[in-house]
Amino acid sequence: MTNLHEHNQASPSDSEDLGTHDHSHDPIDDNEAYWAQKTQTIQKLLEQKGFFTAAEVRREIERQDSVTPMLGARLVARAWVDPDFKQRLLADGKAACQEMNIDTVEIKRLQVVENTPQVHHVVVCTLCSCYPRAILGYHPPSWYKSTAYRNRVVVDPRGVLEEEFGTIIPKTVEVRVMDSTADTRYLVIPLRPQGTESWSETDLISLINRDSMIGVSFTKSPEQLTSKP
Repeated sequence: MTNLHEHNQASPSDSEDLGTHDHSHDPIDDNEAYWAQKTQTIQKLLEQKGFFTAAEVRREIERQDSVTPMLGARLVARAWVDPDFKQRLLADGKAACQEMNIDTVEIKRLQVVENTPQVHHVVVCTLCSCYPRAILGYHPPSWYKSTAYRNRVVVDPRGVLEEEFGTIIPKTVEVRVMDSTADTRYLVIPLRPQGTESWSETDLISLINRDSMIGVSFTKSPEQLTSKP
């Protein structure tokens, strides 16, 4: 069986329920050096023709690098402590992001789903690697883009979560696979850890990791946060 974590180095890629994609995709190519050289050549050509400058490219790279899973964690933590905000987030993800000054202009629709003691959600993009980059960062994990994950998680989500991520979902809990599309990106609100009822919103953020917002793992527990190596 392919170990998804053998390919856990993040790299950029354009990237979404088995809905219809309105864009085509070539197979994902692992020859990063080839594509890096090709991209650099095209960039230089466009700079020479005056479409943009090297400084503008650098600023855009810096902007993208500034987008991290911390933005998604802020949304989740706010939803945990503010029931009214959570309802707005579930009803209209983009509007709720705007409340918190999180720019999601490049996402057509942000569908937020909530894990409960009865239901666990996990996100995939079976046709390519559509991903909520504006709130989880511009570099999706390599396993998320891998054919192994995209093919297997829709068939055996419970097995993939346990075998590849060590995430054991009780048999009494329904597992729902959310398949992203060109129009819709998904964000998971993970279960709030027990023992954090008195925690502040800021403190809660430290428990929330990227994988828990994709649904392949749980958040950190308070014990994990305070334990020493």
